[in-house]
Amino acid sequence: MQVLTKRADFVRASHALRQGTPGIHLQARKRSDGEASGIRVGFTCSKKVGNAVARNRAKRRLREVARLVLPEHGKDGWDYVLVGRHQITATLPFDALTADLRRALRKVHA
Repeated sequence: MQVLTKRADFVRASHALRQGTPGIHLQARKRSDGEASGIRVGFTCSKKVGNAVARNRAKRRLREVARLVLPEHGKDGWDYVLVGRHQITATLPFDALTADLRRALRKVHA
């Protein structure tokens, strides 16, 4: 699993499929055949999530959820961007956060 770092990748994902859940907003994009295979994932939290401490906590939780869920439920050749939600991503129970990501992936790939 590779991490998205370039802004252009985030922008392309934001214009593709989107699925919201109470704890996570998921953006997903199937890459074209010419691009490398594998799962790529990015994480973002705006200032609406809170101060720097709250944003970093939310991103740490998103990284861990992605590490656990994407190898099983993600598809090869796709980019995923996980967006943190205001005061929910950092405080939602971890089991509910993983269930939200699984549900969002099911809906995106249906």
